Amino acid sequence: MNKYNHLKNEKSPYLLQHAQNPVDWYPWGEEAFAKARLEDKPIFLSIGYSTCHWCHVMEHESFEDEKVAQLLNDNFVNIKVDREERPDIDNIYMTVCQMMTQSGGWPLTIMMTQELKPFFAATYIPKESIYGSIGLLELIPQVRAVWASKRDEVVNAAEEIIKSLKEIHAQSAEKKLSDDTLKKAYEIFDRSFDRQYGGFGNAPKFPSAHNLYFLLRYWKRTNDRQALKIVEDTLQNMRSGGIYDHIGFGFHRYSTDAKWIVPHFEKMLYDQALIAMACIEVFQITGKPEYEKTAREIFTYVLRDLTDVDGGFYCAEDADSEGVEGKFYLWTEKEVRSVLNKEEADLFLSVFQHSDDAEVHGMQEMPAGHFIPHLKMINDYRSLNAQKIVQIREKLFAVRAKRIHPYKDEKILTDWNGLMIAALARGAQVFNEPAYAKSASKAVYFILKRMRTTEGRLLHRFRDGVASIAAVVDDYAFIIWGLLELYEATFETKYLEHALELNKELIIHFWDEKDGGLFFTADDAEELLIRQKEIYDGAIPSGNSVCLANFLRLARVTGDRSLENKAALIIKTFSGRVDQMPNAFTQFLSAFDFALGPISEVIIVGDIDNKDTKEMLGVLRKSFVPNKVVIFRTEGSASAEIEKIAPYIKSYQGQGDKATAYVCSNFTCHLPTTDPGKMMALLEKKRAGNRD
Repeated sequence: MNKYNHLKNEKSPYLLQHAQNPVDWYPWGEEAFAKARLEDKPIFLSIGYSTCHWCHVMEHESFEDEKVAQLLNDNFVNIKVDREERPDIDNIYMTVCQMMTQSGGWPLTIMMTQELKPFFAATYIPKESIYGSIGLLELIPQVRAVWASKRDEVVNAAEEIIKSLKEIHAQSAEKKLSDDTLKKAYEIFDRSFDRQYGGFGNAPKFPSAHNLYFLLRYWKRTNDRQALKIVEDTLQNMRSGGIYDHIGFGFHRYSTDAKWIVPHFEKMLYDQALIAMACIEVFQITGKPEYEKTAREIFTYVLRDLTDVDGGFYCAEDADSEGVEGKFYLWTEKEVRSVLNKEEADLFLSVFQHSDDAEVHGMQEMPAGHFIPHLKMINDYRSLNAQKIVQIREKLFAVRAKRIHPYKDEKILTDWNGLMIAALARGAQVFNEPAYAKSASKAVYFILKRMRTTEGRLLHRFRDGVASIAAVVDDYAFIIWGLLELYEATFETKYLEHALELNKELIIHFWDEKDGGLFFTADDAEELLIRQKEIYDGAIPSGNSVCLANFLRLARVTGDRSLENKAALIIKTFSGRVDQMPNAFTQFLSAFDFALGPISEVIIVGDIDNKDTKEMLGVLRKSFVPNKVVIFRTEGSASAEIEKIAPYIKSYQGQGDKATAYVCSNFTCHLPTTDPGKMMALLEKKRAGNRD
């Protein structure tokens, strides 16, 4: 057995995977930096995450190789970083990689000076040079020679990179954003929409559910049916394809082909949350049962396979098992027939196996005779409601469960948990499913009780009984989002109280008093090369985009205009960047659509257990009215808690002992109504009026 390197005592599964490499890895920290200064060596920084397939490939090929390890140990101080634990570090050096190479991804490879200033960036690097790509065995001696003979040039180049990095994050010129900005983003998506297979562009295709949120809001604002069609075609093709796990549920990370058939097989918590919310919203619009079915199946997967006994949600499941990507998910016809009777096998294979799959890019890498279960047509997809298909799936799932499972990353991250809390709470509302609210609530209290400092500040990561690492803006933003959704699912005032408490803390430590917007790291966090503000909505939405919506919602609930002013400053701060490429900021645009209005406040007065109250809430929750806040007031002493937060609702009374709705839009209130249909007409009338 190999001896351990300096990663032995880390909590990150990714770092522990490398703890017995012959490479003398150090965790990020002063011990490694001091060693680099003392030995006058550059730093080799490798960033990845535990379920990253190409990270595994580079480890096996190079970091487990004695020859490569010796070269790295002799010429560098070597540092490993888990990007999921330290998104602050990853964000900076990924930006550097994109600047230097016009591409990015993981594993991320950076070579830098002892002052942490980068002079070389790449992603995966092979062990030996191949197909025009230099390998580590050739690259490291070249770097050693340059470091020894041209140090000044290296340092100067690193300084120029830092200068360019600061320019990228400098305040951009302010632009006036408007409805035209939304139209510009929509037109970009419409042009890049794959009209045959859904999604945008060609392979690879990522879910990027926040793009779909934006398109749904654009449809709502403009009544442009094409925007809704884009979303439906994309979700239906994703749900039919191999990117969806038809046996165990949940979505894989992305599709390597344009048809959504061959996925990159890892499953991420954040994708489950974001896609589930997209399905819920399309269900609200269309009422089509397949969207509810998909969202419920995603939740089934998460609650079964990614949920800690104490309520938190795990990060991910790996793409690989037994050293082969996707092996856990593949089937042969022989195996299917050994599990099912002839009638069942014939039915399953006729629907889920397809003779022309060999034409798909990447399929040749599948083991001979294996296939990825997926559907050809949306009609096949709808047939899955049949009881026979359900029974077949259950039989195959039971057999698959006996296979060697992919590795599970059991880190619990505050930000990703916030997304899943929001998704479950939304599902609880729309599907009238209290179990989802219960799971969301359990996760909230896991975070609030187990992932805070003694002073009450949020922490980013929990594993093996230990919470650690200072929270970043995403942690606060996403948890507050989850709390707002959970309030509207339960109307328990404590969730609003927690949201306001965390929002206050967020503003104290992350808000930029000089230029507006929120920094990615707190004012007392570790000092890195620069203190960034993130607005790009990439694999997950940015903290600033989510905070923009949170501020607007909290302002309307509480009547606190200072939060509305901060929301306006976020829009102003990032307007220049958004104006240049609006399709890269779709979560921001969804929040901007909220800001454009009309924004509605719906105050419902009644008894939460009464039939008429449940009917009124049910009608409201099943409708897609995204730009609203909902407040519930129980008459009598029980209303005191919500009145402390929203004192303006004290005068709102029920009419004739019936559940009563007060609808206000754009600072104008209507007469109360006890008719759910009239309530919805008032909401939709204001929306329609905005289009005229």
